[in-house]
Amino acid sequence: MVFITESLIRKRAEHNEGQLSTLEEVSLHQQDIEKIEYLDKWCRELRILYLQSNLISKIENVGRLKKLEYLNLALNNIEYIENLSGCESLNKLDLTLNFIGILSSVENLRDNIHLADLYLTGNPCVDHEGYRDYVIATLPQLQRLDGNEITKTERILALQKYDKISKRIEELDQQYAEKRKNQVNEYARTKQERDADENYWEQQSEYTPESRIETHESMKKKRERESKETKTEPKPIRQYIGDDGRPLNCNEPKVDFKMYESDDDRYIILDIAVFRHLDTSLIDVDVQPTYVRATIKGKILQLVLSEEVNTTLSAAERSKTTGHLVIKMLKVKESNTPIETKPQIENKKTSTSSSGKSSTYLELGKDPSSTVDYTQIVNQNKRNSQLKPKTNPSKERENSSDFIDNPDVPPLI
Repeated sequence: MVFITESLIRKRAEHNEGQLSTLEEVSLHQQDIEKIEYLDKWCRELRILYLQSNLISKIENVGRLKKLEYLNLALNNIEYIENLSGCESLNKLDLTLNFIGILSSVENLRDNIHLADLYLTGNPCVDHEGYRDYVIATLPQLQRLDGNEITKTERILALQKYDKISKRIEELDQQYAEKRKNQVNEYARTKQERDADENYWEQQSEYTPESRIETHESMKKKRERESKETKTEPKPIRQYIGDDGRPLNCNEPKVDFKMYESDDDRYIILDIAVFRHLDTSLIDVDVQPTYVRATIKGKILQLVLSEEVNTTLSAAERSKTTGHLVIKMLKVKESNTPIETKPQIENKKTSTSSSGKSSTYLELGKDPSSTVDYTQIVNQNKRNSQLKPKTNPSKERENSSDFIDNPDVPPLI
């Protein structure tokens, strides 16, 4: 038996942040509930209540729901309409596919002056002669019965027939009550026979509240038995490293990614399209020489690299615009490239300038103090300043043999 508990209602009240005192609508359908309880104490503000497709056999503990407007009790085991007079705001009542055979029980709805819609389709009372006229005459506040609108003409005719129909309905109710009594006794008498008969569930039987509960319990046991017999295969453990020791590719978080090389062919760059607003604390990156692994919310994205990378010189960061995770990995061949140097000069090279100053070239890799005398730098500069540059006297060019000195021509300056 399934009971209505506080945890069950809170679970169904997620739209109201789990609060019960202000809850206005709750759906408790298909929960195998057999009894209505606690709702009138915990949820006084309820306006809509769904209890269809359960095993409820009696309407109870809803009389204090003063604001209840819609009550759905379809597909249950209800046999009698009762305990609804306290639901002052009740506007719609759905009792489809129950076991209501005492049609006169609709008189208990007279106090529900706001009741406009009533559904009794699929109940034994619908087969009673004069069913619709009796309900219309009994409940003058109704506007629709079983989804069909009630016209003024239909209401007038029903009131005219009421006295005659009510007597006939009373006889039919008595007959149904006697029939139900026999069904209950027969069910109790043949219980052992049904348990012993292996082919019982393959035979057609009468549809009663008892048979419905028995069918439900039988199906429940069958499901439990099948679940035990069916051995669920354990989920295979995912391998990130193959049997040969090589890393394997996998994308558990199912995120988009792009791997490419930098323009200078020195780096391998991995761009992972993680969620933009995902907290960085939920991301972990592990760069290995031959593969890279990114753990996103506990799920692993692992990719094999085409070349070995330097793990110590790799970097990962989030894009400030897209939120993507960008991992930049330096290739090993680039990080190990030696610096090109000029071969060492073994001999000293000296040259003398036009002023007589000598220059000394240092050898690469040697200490300059071993070849240069720093103590003579000041004295040498003084001597160089005292030296005067030698100037050669300019010689005039001799005139040619055919030169004619013309005094009219001004001299060249």
